Amino acid sequence: RDLHSFPTRRSSDLIFGELMLLIEADKRSDKYAISLTYNEEADDLFYVPENLYIIGCMNTADRSLAHIDYALRRRFAFIRLKPEFGDTFRNFLTGCGLPEDLTEAVIHKLVEVNDLIMADPLLGEGKMIGHSYFCDYDPTQSPEGWWHDILEYKVVPYLEEICFDEEEQLEKMKEILLG
Repeated sequence: RDLHSFPTRRSSDLIFGELMLLIEADKRSDKYAISLTYNEEADDLFYVPENLYIIGCMNTADRSLAHIDYALRRRFAFIRLKPEFGDTFRNFLTGCGLPEDLTEAVIHKLVEVNDLIMADPLLGEGKMIGHSYFCDYDPTQSPEGWWHDILEYKVVPYLEEICFDEEEQLEKMKEILLG
């Protein structure tokens, strides 16, 4: 049957089924083991052990994830992580082969732009630039070319999207990054 045949059930109930119950903290033991729907053997039981940690990551800037199902959401603790361009990031970039002066310039510019994003009431901390843009360093490319390509094809298009009606703010950010 298709999902539309179940008007009173959420899609997560259909996808996760019994797992939704078994990931609850007080149901994590073999005491609550169940037989899954498609088990071949009747005595094959499934449970989630208490020492298994399920870690889900969600980027709040991704609007498609904004309405996470509450039945799933209540089973997790939430911890906010902010981009941190300190020693670990610095060591990563220099370890990839970026010169120290470019590494310091990249860090300084990202921190400055993120400060603007965080201070803007229409943007806020959930829209800050994170580390994922910088994880695919190509050592065959010049460091300056790498930085230019990331700005042109990844960071600036992202800023254009989040600042779609704030042209002045966008220009400030571009000036910091490209200047």
